Amino acid sequence: MPEEPCQCPDCQRFYREHDRLIRENPTLRQQQELNWAALQSFRTLAGRVLEELQKTQGDGEAEAPSPPPTAAAASAPVGEAPSPEEESQQQAIADLENINAHLFSIEALMERIFDVRVPEDVEQKFREVAGELAPDPLNADRLRLNRLLHQTPDLPDHRP
Repeated sequence: MPEEPCQCPDCQRFYREHDRLIRENPTLRQQQELNWAALQSFRTLAGRVLEELQKTQGDGEAEAPSPPPTAAAASAPVGEAPSPEEESQQQAIADLENINAHLFSIEALMERIFDVRVPEDVEQKFREVAGELAPDPLNADRLRLNRLLHQTPDLPDHRP
């Protein structure tokens, strides 16, 4: 018998979101567009936050790559150690720069996905499989089955 899915709130939220994305985007083309939009929104937001953090560092450092926290500490005037907040912000900037570099790499790989086009009969197969993988969670049969199999009601408990 297969292992039961995790019932923790984070996993449950992930399962619901996963299934919703399949139900609402059941074709290859829709999945391509969804993933591209998600990647671009992540890059836009992370890039803007990085710019804002770099601006707070002042004196034109927004254009120059920020040094690692240890280099920042070494470049501080003698007798003036960077505060924990400054070190934390420098680490955040370095982390966001790494995230942005990874996102650019992912973008380059994802561009290849857009070269793929499939015929309509294959898109129909995507729709069929999507219905099997992520059936409508509000379907009465699905709600009853979930209660029976998992003993975790999908609706709030209404005990007398």
